[in-house]
Amino acid sequence: MDSSTPQRHLRLGLFVQPVGQHVSGWRLTEQLGDPTDIDWLITLAKKAEAGKFDLFFVGDALATSMYRLPSTMARLEPLTMLSALAVNTKRIGLAATASTTFSDPFTMARSFSSLDHISRGRAAWNVVTSFSTDVARNFSRSDMPNHAERYARAREFLEVAYKLWEGWEEGAVQPNKETGQYFIDDKIRPINHQGEHFQVQGPLNITRSPQGRPVIIEAGSSADGQKLAAETAEVVFTAAASLEEAQAFYRSQKDQVIAAGRNPDHVVIMPGVMPIIGRTRAEAQALWKDLNARVDIDNGLRQLSLRFNMDLSHYPLDGPVPEVPLGEGNQSRVKLMTELAKRENLTLRELAAVAAGSRGHRVIVGTAEDIADDFERWLAQGGADGFNIMPAIMPEQLDLFIECVIPELRSRGLFRDDYAFATLRENLGLPVV
Repeated sequence: MDSSTPQRHLRLGLFVQPVGQHVSGWRLTEQLGDPTDIDWLITLAKKAEAGKFDLFFVGDALATSMYRLPSTMARLEPLTMLSALAVNTKRIGLAATASTTFSDPFTMARSFSSLDHISRGRAAWNVVTSFSTDVARNFSRSDMPNHAERYARAREFLEVAYKLWEGWEEGAVQPNKETGQYFIDDKIRPINHQGEHFQVQGPLNITRSPQGRPVIIEAGSSADGQKLAAETAEVVFTAAASLEEAQAFYRSQKDQVIAAGRNPDHVVIMPGVMPIIGRTRAEAQALWKDLNARVDIDNGLRQLSLRFNMDLSHYPLDGPVPEVPLGEGNQSRVKLMTELAKRENLTLRELAAVAAGSRGHRVIVGTAEDIADDFERWLAQGGADGFNIMPAIMPEQLDLFIECVIPELRSRGLFRDDYAFATLRENLGLPVV
Protein backbone atom coordinates (compact mmCIF):
# COMPACT_ATOMS: atom_id res chain seq x y z
CA MET A 1 0.00 0.00 0.00
CA ASP A 2 1.23 3.54 -0.82
CA SER A 3 2.36 5.08 2.46
CA SER A 4 0.89 8.40 1.35
CA THR A 5 -2.58 6.87 1.22
CA PRO A 6 -4.43 6.90 4.55
CA GLN A 7 -5.26 3.35 5.62
CA ARG A 8 -8.94 2.52 5.54
CA HIS A 9 -10.54 0.68 8.42
CA LEU A 10 -13.18 -1.99 8.11
CA ARG A 11 -16.66 -1.47 9.50
CA LEU A 12 -18.11 -4.62 11.03
CA GLY A 13 -21.70 -5.49 11.79
CA LEU A 14 -22.97 -8.59 13.56
CA PHE A 15 -26.02 -9.82 11.66
CA VAL A 16 -27.81 -11.66 14.43
CA GLN A 17 -29.41 -15.06 14.10
CA PRO A 18 -29.59 -16.04 17.79
CA VAL A 19 -29.30 -19.76 16.99
CA GLY A 20 -26.75 -19.35 14.17
CA GLN A 21 -26.86 -18.30 10.52
CA HIS A 22 -26.37 -21.81 9.13
CA VAL A 23 -29.58 -23.81 9.13
CA SER A 24 -27.76 -26.67 10.92
CA GLY A 25 -25.84 -24.45 13.30
CA TRP A 26 -28.15 -24.97 16.26
CA ARG A 27 -27.49 -28.72 16.09
CA LEU A 28 -23.77 -28.24 16.74
CA THR A 29 -23.75 -25.62 19.48
CA GLU A 30 -23.08 -26.55 23.09
CA GLN A 31 -24.99 -23.49 24.30
CA LEU A 32 -28.30 -23.33 22.45
CA GLY A 33 -29.98 -19.97 22.97
CA ASP A 34 -33.63 -19.00 22.66
CA PRO A 35 -34.39 -16.24 20.09
CA THR A 36 -37.09 -14.90 22.44
CA ASP A 37 -34.90 -14.89 25.58
CA ILE A 38 -33.83 -11.30 26.20
CA ASP A 39 -31.02 -12.40 28.52
CA TRP A 40 -29.52 -14.46 25.69
CA LEU A 41 -29.76 -11.52 23.30
CA ILE A 42 -28.15 -9.21 25.86
CA THR A 43 -25.31 -11.74 26.18
CA LEU A 44 -24.77 -11.71 22.40
CA ALA A 45 -24.91 -7.90 22.25
CA LYS A 46 -22.34 -7.59 25.03
CA LYS A 47 -20.05 -10.03 23.23
CA ALA A 48 -20.33 -7.98 20.04
CA GLU A 49 -19.67 -4.76 21.94
CA ALA A 50 -16.60 -6.28 23.61
CA GLY A 51 -15.38 -7.09 20.08
CA LYS A 52 -16.02 -3.43 19.09
CA PHE A 53 -18.47 -4.27 16.31
CA ASP A 54 -20.09 -1.20 14.79
CA LEU A 55 -23.53 -2.77 14.60
CA PHE A 56 -25.76 -5.30 16.29
CA PHE A 57 -28.00 -5.87 13.27
CA VAL A 58 -31.40 -7.57 13.67
CA GLY A 59 -33.38 -8.91 10.72
CA ASP A 60 -37.12 -9.39 10.73
CA ALA A 61 -40.12 -10.59 8.76
CA LEU A 62 -43.84 -10.08 9.29
CA ALA A 63 -44.79 -13.74 8.90
CA THR A 64 -43.63 -17.09 10.24
CA SER A 65 -41.30 -19.20 8.15
CA MET A 66 -43.09 -21.84 6.09
CA TYR A 67 -39.98 -24.02 6.35
CA ARG A 68 -39.95 -23.81 10.14
CA LEU A 69 -36.46 -22.45 10.76
CA PRO A 70 -35.72 -22.01 14.48
CA SER A 71 -34.32 -18.52 13.86
CA THR A 72 -37.35 -17.20 11.96
CA MET A 73 -40.41 -19.00 13.33
CA ALA A 74 -40.48 -17.08 16.60
CA ARG A 75 -38.53 -13.92 17.44
CA LEU A 76 -38.91 -10.68 19.32
CA GLU A 77 -40.07 -7.54 17.55
CA PRO A 78 -36.78 -5.73 16.78
CA LEU A 79 -37.47 -2.23 18.11
CA THR A 80 -38.79 -3.59 21.39
CA MET A 81 -35.83 -5.92 21.72
CA LEU A 82 -33.22 -3.29 20.85
CA SER A 83 -34.70 -0.89 23.39
CA ALA A 84 -33.87 -3.48 26.04
CA LEU A 85 -30.38 -3.97 24.62
CA ALA A 86 -29.84 -0.21 24.55
CA VAL A 87 -29.87 0.05 28.33
CA ASN A 88 -27.49 -2.91 28.63
CA THR A 89 -24.85 -1.63 26.17
CA LYS A 90 -23.02 1.68 25.74
CA ARG A 91 -21.40 2.08 22.31
CA ILE A 92 -22.47 -0.56 19.79
CA GLY A 93 -24.96 0.54 17.13
CA LEU A 94 -28.42 -1.04 17.21
CA ALA A 95 -30.00 -1.73 13.82
CA ALA A 96 -33.61 -2.87 13.42
CA THR A 97 -35.22 -4.11 10.22
CA ALA A 98 -38.64 -2.59 9.52
CA SER A 99 -40.77 -2.71 6.39
CA THR A 100 -42.29 0.29 4.63
CA THR A 101 -44.91 -1.88 2.92
CA PHE A 102 -47.25 -2.45 5.87
CA SER A 103 -46.57 0.39 8.30
CA ASP A 104 -46.90 4.16 8.37
CA PRO A 105 -44.20 6.86 8.45
CA PHE A 106 -45.38 8.66 11.58
CA THR A 107 -45.28 5.55 13.76
CA MET A 108 -41.96 4.38 12.32
CA ALA A 109 -40.28 7.79 12.60
CA ARG A 110 -41.45 8.12 16.20
CA SER A 111 -40.32 4.58 17.10
CA PHE A 112 -36.82 5.05 15.70
CA SER A 113 -36.50 8.47 17.35
CA SER A 114 -37.43 6.77 20.61
CA LEU A 115 -34.74 4.10 20.11
CA ASP A 116 -32.20 6.81 19.30
CA HIS A 117 -33.09 8.62 22.54
CA ILE A 118 -33.00 5.44 24.63
CA SER A 119 -29.64 4.38 23.15
CA ARG A 120 -28.24 7.94 23.28
CA GLY A 121 -27.56 8.06 19.57
CA ARG A 122 -27.00 4.48 18.39
CA ALA A 123 -30.13 3.68 16.35
CA ALA A 124 -30.17 2.46 12.76
CA TRP A 125 -33.09 1.48 10.52
CA ASN A 126 -32.70 -1.25 7.92
CA VAL A 127 -35.37 -0.13 5.46
CA VAL A 128 -36.96 -3.01 3.55
CA THR A 129 -39.96 -3.64 1.36
CA SER A 130 -41.89 -6.84 2.07
CA PHE A 131 -42.16 -9.33 -0.79
CA SER A 132 -43.86 -12.46 0.61
CA THR A 133 -47.50 -13.29 -0.03
CA ASP A 134 -47.59 -14.76 3.48
CA VAL A 135 -46.85 -11.28 4.83
CA ALA A 136 -49.58 -9.71 2.69
CA ARG A 137 -52.12 -12.16 4.11
CA ASN A 138 -51.28 -10.99 7.63
CA PHE A 139 -52.32 -7.47 6.63
CA SER A 140 -55.70 -8.14 5.03
CA ARG A 141 -54.37 -8.46 1.48
CA SER A 142 -54.45 -11.48 -0.80
CA ASP A 143 -51.21 -10.53 -2.56
CA MET A 144 -48.32 -8.08 -2.47
CA PRO A 145 -48.23 -4.73 -4.29
CA ASN A 146 -46.01 -5.03 -7.36
CA HIS A 147 -42.27 -4.34 -7.20
CA ALA A 148 -42.44 -0.80 -8.61
CA GLU A 149 -45.32 0.17 -6.32
CA ARG A 150 -43.50 -1.12 -3.24
CA TYR A 151 -40.46 1.00 -4.03
CA ALA A 152 -42.52 4.08 -4.89
CA ARG A 153 -44.20 3.75 -1.50
CA ALA A 154 -40.83 3.24 0.22
CA ARG A 155 -39.40 6.38 -1.40
CA GLU A 156 -42.31 8.53 -0.22
CA PHE A 157 -42.29 6.80 3.17
CA LEU A 158 -38.68 7.88 3.72
CA GLU A 159 -39.42 11.38 2.44
CA VAL A 160 -42.13 11.75 5.09
CA ALA A 161 -39.94 10.26 7.83
CA TYR A 162 -37.11 12.69 7.01
CA LYS A 163 -39.52 15.64 7.14
CA LEU A 164 -40.83 14.47 10.51
CA TRP A 165 -37.32 14.08 11.96
CA GLU A 166 -36.44 17.56 10.71
CA GLY A 167 -39.60 19.05 12.22
CA TRP A 168 -37.91 19.54 15.59
CA GLU A 169 -34.84 21.78 15.67
CA GLU A 170 -32.06 21.59 18.21
CA GLY A 171 -32.98 23.70 21.24
CA ALA A 172 -36.74 23.48 20.75
CA VAL A 173 -37.13 22.66 24.45
CA GLN A 174 -36.04 25.56 26.69
CA PRO A 175 -38.07 25.51 29.92
CA ASN A 176 -38.29 28.97 31.49
CA LYS A 177 -39.93 28.92 34.92
CA GLU A 178 -40.18 32.69 35.07
CA THR A 179 -42.03 33.17 31.78
CA GLY A 180 -43.83 29.83 31.84
CA GLN A 181 -42.60 29.05 28.33
CA TYR A 182 -41.42 25.45 27.83
CA PHE A 183 -41.06 25.17 24.04
CA ILE A 184 -39.71 27.55 21.39
CA ASP A 185 -42.60 27.41 18.94
CA ASP A 186 -40.56 28.51 15.91
CA LYS A 187 -38.35 25.44 16.33
CA ILE A 188 -41.24 22.95 16.02
CA ARG A 189 -42.89 22.72 12.61
CA PRO A 190 -45.71 20.66 11.08
CA ILE A 191 -44.82 19.07 7.73
CA ASN A 192 -48.25 19.10 6.00
CA HIS A 193 -47.21 16.38 3.56
CA GLN A 194 -49.68 15.60 0.78
CA GLY A 195 -48.48 12.73 -1.42
CA GLU A 196 -49.70 9.79 -3.44
CA HIS A 197 -49.40 7.31 -0.57
CA PHE A 198 -49.36 9.46 2.58
CA GLN A 199 -50.99 12.58 3.95
CA VAL A 200 -49.26 13.54 7.19
CA GLN A 201 -49.65 16.75 9.18
CA GLY A 202 -46.91 16.37 11.79
CA PRO A 203 -44.91 17.30 13.73
CA LEU A 204 -43.71 14.26 15.66
CA ASN A 205 -44.58 14.20 19.34
CA ILE A 206 -40.97 13.53 20.33
CA THR A 207 -37.98 15.86 20.42
CA ARG A 208 -35.02 15.74 18.05
CA SER A 209 -32.95 12.66 18.89
CA PRO A 210 -29.19 12.59 19.56
CA GLN A 211 -28.30 11.66 15.96
CA GLY A 212 -31.03 13.82 14.44
CA ARG A 213 -32.28 10.71 12.71
CA PRO A 214 -31.27 7.02 12.74
CA VAL A 215 -28.59 5.77 10.37
CA ILE A 216 -30.43 4.51 7.28
CA ILE A 217 -29.51 1.03 6.01
CA GLU A 218 -30.91 -0.47 2.83
CA ALA A 219 -30.55 -4.01 1.55
CA GLY A 220 -32.14 -4.00 -1.90
CA SER A 221 -29.79 -4.83 -4.79
CA SER A 222 -32.34 -4.68 -7.60
CA ALA A 223 -32.29 -1.65 -9.92
CA ASP A 224 -35.05 -0.01 -7.87
CA GLY A 225 -33.28 -0.94 -4.63
CA GLN A 226 -29.96 0.51 -5.77
CA LYS A 227 -31.64 3.72 -6.93
CA LEU A 228 -33.40 4.19 -3.60
CA ALA A 229 -30.17 3.42 -1.73
CA ALA A 230 -28.28 5.97 -3.84
CA GLU A 231 -30.80 8.62 -2.82
CA THR A 232 -31.22 7.81 0.86
CA ALA A 233 -29.02 5.03 2.31
CA GLU A 234 -26.00 5.54 4.54
CA VAL A 235 -25.19 1.83 4.81
CA VAL A 236 -25.90 -0.67 2.04
CA PHE A 237 -26.28 -4.32 3.08
CA THR A 238 -25.72 -6.56 0.08
CA ALA A 239 -24.86 -10.12 -0.92
CA ALA A 240 -22.03 -10.92 -3.32
CA ALA A 241 -20.62 -14.34 -4.13
CA SER A 242 -17.29 -13.19 -5.61
CA LEU A 243 -14.92 -10.22 -5.48
CA GLU A 244 -15.62 -9.43 -9.14
CA GLU A 245 -19.36 -9.34 -8.50
CA ALA A 246 -18.83 -7.21 -5.40
CA GLN A 247 -16.59 -4.77 -7.27
CA ALA A 248 -19.21 -4.32 -10.00
CA PHE A 249 -21.92 -3.67 -7.42
CA TYR A 250 -19.66 -1.33 -5.43
CA ARG A 251 -18.81 0.77 -8.49
CA SER A 252 -22.42 0.87 -9.66
CA GLN A 253 -23.77 1.86 -6.24
CA LYS A 254 -21.14 4.56 -5.63
CA ASP A 255 -21.66 5.97 -9.16
CA GLN A 256 -25.39 6.19 -8.50
CA VAL A 257 -24.72 7.95 -5.19
CA ILE A 258 -22.66 10.57 -7.05
CA ALA A 259 -25.40 10.91 -9.69
CA ALA A 260 -27.88 11.55 -6.86
CA GLY A 261 -25.73 14.50 -5.74
CA ARG A 262 -24.29 12.82 -2.66
CA ASN A 263 -20.77 12.11 -1.39
CA PRO A 264 -19.88 8.45 -2.08
CA ASP A 265 -17.76 8.38 1.09
CA HIS A 266 -20.98 8.91 3.04
CA VAL A 267 -22.40 5.54 1.92
CA VAL A 268 -20.86 2.45 3.52
CA ILE A 269 -21.19 -0.82 1.57
CA MET A 270 -21.20 -3.93 3.78
CA PRO A 271 -21.83 -7.35 2.17
CA GLY A 272 -22.94 -10.25 4.32
CA VAL A 273 -20.48 -13.08 4.91
CA MET A 274 -20.63 -16.32 6.88
CA PRO A 275 -17.11 -17.25 8.06
CA ILE A 276 -16.47 -20.86 9.04
CA ILE A 277 -13.52 -20.46 11.38
CA GLY A 278 -11.11 -23.18 12.47
CA ARG A 279 -7.81 -23.15 14.32
CA THR A 280 -6.54 -24.93 11.20
CA ARG A 281 -7.88 -25.11 7.65
CA ALA A 282 -8.59 -28.81 8.12
CA GLU A 283 -10.65 -28.05 11.23
CA ALA A 284 -12.63 -25.37 9.37
CA GLN A 285 -13.26 -27.67 6.39
CA ALA A 286 -14.39 -30.47 8.71
CA LEU A 287 -16.84 -28.14 10.44
CA TRP A 288 -18.22 -26.92 7.10
CA LYS A 289 -18.66 -30.52 5.95
CA ASP A 290 -20.41 -31.44 9.20
CA LEU A 291 -22.78 -28.47 8.95
CA ASN A 292 -23.75 -29.30 5.37
CA ALA A 293 -24.15 -33.00 6.09
CA ARG A 294 -26.96 -32.08 8.48
CA VAL A 295 -28.87 -29.98 5.93
CA ASP A 296 -32.32 -31.30 5.05
CA ILE A 297 -32.32 -31.04 1.23
CA ASP A 298 -36.12 -31.14 1.10
CA ASN A 299 -36.15 -28.16 3.43
CA GLY A 300 -33.56 -26.42 1.28
CA LEU A 301 -35.62 -27.08 -1.83
CA ARG A 302 -38.69 -25.56 -0.15
CA GLN A 303 -36.66 -22.48 0.76
CA LEU A 304 -35.40 -22.18 -2.81
CA SER A 305 -38.93 -22.63 -4.18
CA LEU A 306 -40.18 -19.84 -1.94
CA ARG A 307 -37.27 -17.58 -2.91
CA PHE A 308 -37.80 -18.28 -6.64
CA ASN A 309 -41.60 -18.18 -6.38
CA MET A 310 -41.85 -21.45 -8.32
CA ASP A 311 -42.31 -25.11 -7.38
CA LEU A 312 -38.96 -26.87 -7.81
CA SER A 313 -40.09 -30.25 -6.47
CA HIS A 314 -40.70 -31.61 -9.98
CA TYR A 315 -37.17 -30.94 -11.23
CA PRO A 316 -34.39 -33.57 -10.89
CA LEU A 317 -32.22 -32.80 -7.88
CA ASP A 318 -29.03 -33.80 -9.67
CA GLY A 319 -29.88 -31.87 -12.81
CA PRO A 320 -29.18 -28.23 -13.65
CA VAL A 321 -30.94 -25.35 -11.92
CA PRO A 322 -33.93 -24.37 -14.10
CA GLU A 323 -34.31 -20.92 -15.60
CA VAL A 324 -36.02 -18.62 -13.11
CA PRO A 325 -38.00 -15.59 -14.31
CA LEU A 326 -37.51 -12.41 -12.25
CA GLY A 327 -40.94 -11.78 -10.82
CA GLU A 328 -42.31 -9.38 -8.23
CA GLY A 329 -40.53 -10.92 -5.25
CA ASN A 330 -36.98 -10.59 -3.98
CA GLN A 331 -35.34 -9.96 -7.35
CA SER A 332 -31.81 -9.24 -6.19
CA ARG A 333 -31.38 -12.47 -4.21
CA VAL A 334 -32.90 -14.58 -7.01
CA LYS A 335 -30.41 -13.08 -9.47
CA LEU A 336 -27.52 -13.67 -7.06
CA MET A 337 -28.35 -17.33 -6.57
CA THR A 338 -29.04 -18.16 -10.22
CA GLU A 339 -25.77 -16.49 -11.25
CA LEU A 340 -23.93 -18.46 -8.55
CA ALA A 341 -25.42 -21.70 -9.90
CA LYS A 342 -24.28 -20.88 -13.44
CA ARG A 343 -20.81 -19.74 -12.40
CA GLU A 344 -20.14 -22.77 -10.17
CA ASN A 345 -22.07 -25.22 -12.38
CA LEU A 346 -24.19 -26.26 -9.39
CA THR A 347 -26.91 -28.86 -9.53
CA LEU A 348 -30.31 -28.12 -8.05
CA ARG A 349 -29.37 -30.27 -5.02
CA GLU A 350 -26.16 -28.29 -4.47
CA LEU A 351 -27.91 -24.93 -4.79
CA ALA A 352 -30.61 -26.09 -2.37
CA ALA A 353 -27.88 -26.93 0.16
CA VAL A 354 -26.36 -23.47 -0.32
CA ALA A 355 -29.79 -21.83 0.08
CA ALA A 356 -30.48 -23.74 3.28
CA GLY A 357 -26.98 -23.36 4.67
CA SER A 358 -25.74 -19.85 3.96
CA ARG A 359 -29.14 -18.35 3.03
CA GLY A 360 -27.59 -16.93 -0.11
CA HIS A 361 -24.60 -15.15 1.42
CA ARG A 362 -20.90 -15.76 0.79
CA VAL A 363 -19.07 -18.36 2.86
CA ILE A 364 -15.36 -18.24 3.78
CA VAL A 365 -13.91 -21.45 5.20
CA GLY A 366 -10.51 -21.20 6.87
CA THR A 367 -8.37 -19.84 9.66
CA ALA A 368 -8.42 -16.35 11.13
CA GLU A 369 -5.51 -15.47 8.84
CA ASP A 370 -7.43 -16.70 5.78
CA ILE A 371 -10.45 -14.61 6.68
CA ALA A 372 -8.34 -11.52 7.39
CA ASP A 373 -6.58 -12.01 4.03
CA ASP A 374 -9.95 -12.11 2.30
CA PHE A 375 -11.29 -9.03 4.08
CA GLU A 376 -8.10 -7.09 3.39
CA ARG A 377 -8.27 -7.95 -0.31
CA TRP A 378 -11.92 -6.92 -0.64
CA LEU A 379 -11.29 -3.64 1.18
CA ALA A 380 -8.17 -2.79 -0.85
CA GLN A 381 -9.66 -3.77 -4.21
CA GLY A 382 -12.97 -1.93 -3.94
CA GLY A 383 -15.31 -4.76 -3.08
CA ALA A 384 -16.52 -3.52 0.30
CA ASP A 385 -16.16 -0.91 3.03
CA GLY A 386 -16.85 -3.54 5.66
CA PHE A 387 -18.85 -6.70 6.30
CA ASN A 388 -21.91 -7.94 8.13
CA ILE A 389 -20.68 -11.05 9.92
CA MET A 390 -23.09 -13.99 10.12
CA PRO A 391 -21.73 -16.60 12.54
CA ALA A 392 -22.81 -20.08 11.48
CA ILE A 393 -22.97 -21.39 15.05
CA MET A 394 -23.87 -19.26 18.06
CA PRO A 395 -22.05 -18.41 20.23
CA GLU A 396 -19.01 -20.51 19.29
CA GLN A 397 -18.28 -19.00 15.88
CA LEU A 398 -18.92 -15.47 17.17
CA ASP A 399 -16.47 -16.13 20.01
CA LEU A 400 -13.84 -17.40 17.56
CA PHE A 401 -14.30 -14.36 15.35
CA ILE A 402 -13.78 -12.03 18.31
CA GLU A 403 -10.89 -14.04 19.80
CA CYS A 404 -9.02 -14.81 16.56
CA VAL A 405 -10.14 -12.78 13.54
CA ILE A 406 -10.45 -9.34 15.12
CA PRO A 407 -6.93 -9.43 16.66
CA GLU A 408 -5.59 -10.47 13.24
CA LEU A 409 -7.38 -7.55 11.59
CA ARG A 410 -6.02 -5.18 14.25
CA SER A 411 -2.47 -6.44 13.73
CA ARG A 412 -2.81 -5.34 10.09
CA GLY A 413 -4.21 -1.93 11.00
CA LEU A 414 -7.60 -2.81 9.53
CA PHE A 415 -9.80 -2.51 12.62
CA ARG A 416 -9.95 -0.14 15.57
CA ASP A 417 -8.98 -0.95 19.14
CA ASP A 418 -11.93 0.88 20.68
CA TYR A 419 -14.91 3.07 19.88
CA ALA A 420 -13.86 6.65 19.22
CA PHE A 421 -17.27 8.27 19.56
CA ALA A 422 -20.56 7.99 21.41
CA THR A 423 -22.92 7.84 18.41
CA LEU A 424 -23.21 5.22 15.69
CA ARG A 425 -23.16 7.85 12.96
CA GLU A 426 -19.77 9.15 14.12
CA ASN A 427 -18.27 5.69 14.62
CA LEU A 428 -19.21 4.79 11.04
CA GLY A 429 -17.54 7.96 9.78
CA LEU A 430 -20.83 9.45 8.59
CA PRO A 431 -21.58 13.18 8.70
CA VAL A 432 -23.52 14.63 11.59
CA VAL A 433 -27.03 15.75 10.57
